[in-house]
Parts: sequence; C-alpha cells; structure tokens
Amino acid sequence: MKALQGEHVYLRALEPTDLELLYELENNESIWEVSHTQTPYSKYVLKQYLDNAHRDIFEVKQLRLVVCPVGWEEGVGLIDFFDFDPKHRRVGVGIVIFSDSDRQRGYATESLELLCNYARKHLQVHQVYANITEDNTPSIRLFEKLGFEKAGTKVDWILSGGVYKNELLYQKVYEEKS
Repeated sequence: MKALQGEHVYLRALEPTDLELLYELENNESIWEVSHTQTPYSKYVLKQYLDNAHRDIFEVKQLRLVVCPVGWEEGVGLIDFFDFDPKHRRVGVGIVIFSDSDRQRGYATESLELLCNYARKHLQVHQVYANITEDNTPSIRLFEKLGFEKAGTKVDWILSGGVYKNELLYQKVYEEKS
C-alpha cells in the first residue's frame, strides 16, 4: 500500500486542474475563520501558488494535498501541513472537507491518519499539532479519536464576527524509539 493511499481515500498532490477547486475554497468566507484569511484570492494568485506547489516541504515548510475518494480524481477536501519545523521535529495539520454531504463519511479520519503516519515515517516528526476553535465540536471529536490530546487554550485568540473565540491546541506526541 502506498504511503498516502488508504482503503477509502487517497491523498494526491495539487494539479493545475485544481485551480477552480482552490478558487472556491479560498474565497469561501465561511472557512476564513479557520484559515486566517481576510481577503479574497484571485485566480492569478492561486495559479502562481499551483505553479509552485511542487516545492519540497523542507524548503517551503508546508504541504497541501487533495483528499480524494478511491476511484475519483476530483477532491472532496484538502489536508495541509504547515509550520513544518525539522529541527524540533513538529508540524501543524489542518483539514477541510468541502461539502456537508461528504462529511461524516470517514474521509477526514482516514486522511488525517494517513498524513500523520506519513509525517512519522517519512518526515520523522516527534509531534503533530492542530489549532481548533473550541466551538468546532466535529473537529475536536475527529482529532481526539485519532489520539490527539488537548494541550492548552489560547484565550480570545480568534476574532470572528465581532466576538472573540478561544482556540484549543491539540497535540499528538509520538514515543521516541530507543
């Protein structure tokens, strides 16, 4: 089995044909809170991003992959590594499944599991972490189900709709092999 291939989903690199998918996602105001986006992205800027998406995670400190059900080429979501720190052997992770109809089907669970295993085996990370607003119950359940533990609370961290929200830090710390 390939590193990024599961039973129900596989994770693939971004392709030039993903421009429309990225354009819709990055300009969807309902997820700007979690992506820390404040302004729309043009197709021109996103095309430039796609042109550079092949760059190595050790160079750009991030990796974005498309979540695809097995047998499909079109994605149902994106999963990202960000703030990759090879010295301290840690990386942040975020995931979004686009449509309500594709949620609760196990795509996020299997994708997160695949990417965490990839991080451990191929990037030799000691820990993976996620930042989740405390009102995002589905994400909290997802990360806890996969062994992430709440490590702390960033109080009044996210300003959304004129209201401050707490952001929770979740970590999955791997045992060191001797």
